[in-house]
Amino acid sequence: MSNIQRINTYADDRFDLDILRQHGAFLVDDKYKCSFRIIDKDSAIVYFDREIDVYELIDEFRFYAEHIINFYDENMKLIKAFPPIEIFYVNIKDIQPSQFFVDMDKVNAIATFIESEEDIYIPLAKIEDGFVSVDGHSRIYYAATKGYRRVKAFITEPGDYLKGFVEEARKRKIYSPYDLELIPHEEYNIKWHKFCDDFFKDRK
Repeated sequence: MSNIQRINTYADDRFDLDILRQHGAFLVDDKYKCSFRIIDKDSAIVYFDREIDVYELIDEFRFYAEHIINFYDENMKLIKAFPPIEIFYVNIKDIQPSQFFVDMDKVNAIATFIESEEDIYIPLAKIEDGFVSVDGHSRIYYAATKGYRRVKAFITEPGDYLKGFVEEARKRKIYSPYDLELIPHEEYNIKWHKFCDDFFKDRK
């Protein structure tokens, strides 16, 4: 099994800026540079070194972007296709966040390629008959600040940590994306990562 690292910075000369902004940049085994360029609502081009297992890389990418189901190489030859998933609209106000902070750098990156509510896809879990955002908090925060009323969504399986995250969010009076707190990147790294470290440490 390969060591796959997702690049989460927006300043890395090894990758194109648009790929970094889409969080499509990866390193495999600390030496192979691989990336995904999303080209439409459900498809992406994969740029990869032939020495790696591209199928393993695709599975890793889809952990973050399950709605992307068609993957092509640089010559637009289909590498792998997944069954379509159900996409539906959900009102922003009806989404319960599982985070409390939003990274200012991520929101600024999103602003460069999101043009309307049609460009936003959010993975949701059903908990107690409500929708909880599993990922994509920067996107739903941005949507809320732009005045969008709804986004596109799909259902995914919740991790066993999610209820705990939601409970903490509600303790902090975070009940919808409108309640999320926008903070600078450095502060986000400290506050959010500290919460996650403490949370999972207490579960051991």
